[in-house]
This record gives sequence, structure tokens and C-alpha cells, in this order.
Amino acid sequence: MTGGELMKFIIQRDRLVHSVQEVMKAVTSRTTIPILTGIKINTTTEGITLTGSDSDISIQSFIPAEEDGNEIVEVQASGDIVLNARFFSEIVKKLPMDTVEIEVQTNFQTIIRSGKAEFNLNGLDPEEYPHLPIIEEANLFKLPTDLLKTLIRQTVFAVSTSETRPILTGVNLKVENDELTCIATDSHRLAMRTANIESKINGTYSVVIPGKSLNELSKILDDTNELIEIVITENQVLFKAKNLLFFSRLLEGNYPDTSRLIPTDSKTDVIVKTKELLQAIDRASLLAKENRNNVVKLLTHDGGVIEVSSNTPEVGKVVEEVVAEAIEGEELKISFSAKFVMDALKALEGTDIKISFTGAMRPFVICPLHDDRMLQLILPVRTY
Repeated sequence: MTGGELMKFIIQRDRLVHSVQEVMKAVTSRTTIPILTGIKINTTTEGITLTGSDSDISIQSFIPAEEDGNEIVEVQASGDIVLNARFFSEIVKKLPMDTVEIEVQTNFQTIIRSGKAEFNLNGLDPEEYPHLPIIEEANLFKLPTDLLKTLIRQTVFAVSTSETRPILTGVNLKVENDELTCIATDSHRLAMRTANIESKINGTYSVVIPGKSLNELSKILDDTNELIEIVITENQVLFKAKNLLFFSRLLEGNYPDTSRLIPTDSKTDVIVKTKELLQAIDRASLLAKENRNNVVKLLTHDGGVIEVSSNTPEVGKVVEEVVAEAIEGEELKISFSAKFVMDALKALEGTDIKISFTGAMRPFVICPLHDDRMLQLILPVRTY
């Protein structure tokens, strides 16, 4: 670095803190690439761009020099630097004044000043920081941000946490006929949600986005109905919000065809208030042992009554009756993981749900009563 290209700017501290926190979601201390423990700061006359990455996820946050006629950043010299993410984020949070001055001197020495406080950090060479993927924006569609967050919330919990089938640790995102479908399964349960896409899209896509990426994305996005752009390529997906770019790698391989898992017929249908069933299962699981995945039993009785029970010989047992809105079909006795059913019930919208059973050993389906865009499927547990 020669004397002429040194970077220097003054910025509103709260804006800097906010952007640092956004990109920190991509930074991990457990990286084999030392430069990725840092945050890259790029300064131009337009404003400041911060980047954080762990090579799976990359997040870029842009702070414009001026917004709505207010100056946010005063850029005195353009340039780049990479600063240790952990120290930099802690420093910025604890600075005394509302503005921060950051100046890069020779050998990547970086001075951070605010009021009477002055830090001197050893920076890293920005040339060594990996380039973000260049994404052709041919395949682009848009969704309201809050709808995207809902789609993630209603599916991502069902991804597999086991690396034995890596493809199942992601959410399958399918686009066809102006409709988006999100599917997640860990082979014991499945969550599915469809939504309409605002913008027309050519062709059909099916990609698998790591569940971890979607969880991080969801934390950063605000609950607004502003549109977010989603761009899909061979091995990356890019989410573009205002002043924010979120890249994630895609999982390789084909996602299993889950459509044949979902039963089309049913032998017993139960309509029940979501909250009442959720709370009864929650209580029944209190005495169930963790190691057996909190098995809870459900029986249907005449007169529209569901019995929810759990029995752990060395602890005790619990029985509760829930009055259903309706029960149709054969009598039923089924056991399942309380956690899986509770996760599913929490994800669904609406006060009433319909549960369709096709026998004690077959997967059963839970849907909101008047909404076929959301579906939760659960495999029962064998109890002998």
C-alpha cells in the first residue's frame, strides 16, 4: 500500500454497529481460512460496504454516504481493509460518541477514534479476501420479505441435523408456474409451504439451500412487506434486500421426491383447535423421557373426544381429554414424537387444524383447516 491510497472516513456509529452486526452473522471463528475471521471494509465516494463470510454464507451490508438528504458517512479517502471481526465489533459497540473516525495507515495499521477513545488495530491485506461470487441476474424472482420469513419459519425446523444425508440438511426450494414451494424433511417428518410469486419467471428451478443459511437470513431480514429479490444460479443463491446482499452456497445432489410420501386418502380425520391440542401434547410430554423422543399416545373416542396420554413406568403417567370439533372415520390409536407434533403445530397458521390419519403405522398429515398451502407430515412411532 502506498501513501496515496489510504482509507479514511467518519461515520454515524449506530449505522456502523447495525451493519457490523448484520455481516457478523456470516463470520465464524472456526474457519481454516484466517482472513475470513475478519470483516472487509470497502470505502468509495458512494459509501461503505462491509462484508463477512464463512465461505458457505457471505453477507454484504452497504451504508450509503447520504440518505434522505442526511450525511451518514463522510468519506475522506477511498480504500479497503480487513479488520478482525471479533475485536472490531466489540470496539464499535462500546465507543463513547455518536460518530467514529476510521483511518488506515501504512502496513494496514488502522486507527479507530471516537471522542477521547483511540484504538489501533492491526488490519489484514484486503487483496487476500476472497471475491464474492459474480451472479448473473437472469433467474430472478421477488417475494415480500415477511412472506419469505414465514416460508422459512414454517419449514426450516424440519431439516435434518445429521450429516449422513447432507441434502436433507437443507430446504428444497422449487419454482414453477409462478409458484414457489419450500419443503424440508429429516425423513421422520416433513414440512411444506407454497406461495405465489409476484414476478414472472422463465423455466423451473429446484435448489436446496442449507437450513443454517436460511436461519441466519431470517434473523437479519426486517418484517416488512418490501420485496426481496431472489437470484438462483448453479451453486449459489443470492437474496437482495435494501442495502443488503446475502449469498449462500447450495447443497449438491438431488432432493428426494417427497410427493409420493404424502398420503392422498385417509381413514380418520380429526378437526381440533390448534392451541388446545398443542397444550395437551405439551403437558403429556412432561413425564415422557427425552431419550425416547417424548412419545405421546393419541386415541379417538366416541362423542368427538381425543385422549392424549403418556406413560413412563419409572416416572409416572398422564392422561388428558381434548374435545375435538369433529372426528370422522375409523377409531384410531397412534403414538408419535411430542416434539415433532408440537413443532408442526407451532408452525401452522390458523386457529383450527385438520389431521388426516391413514392408520397407526402410516404417516399422518396436519393442515390448517381452510388452507392447503401449508402441510406438515409426521411418521408415527412404533410402540410395542
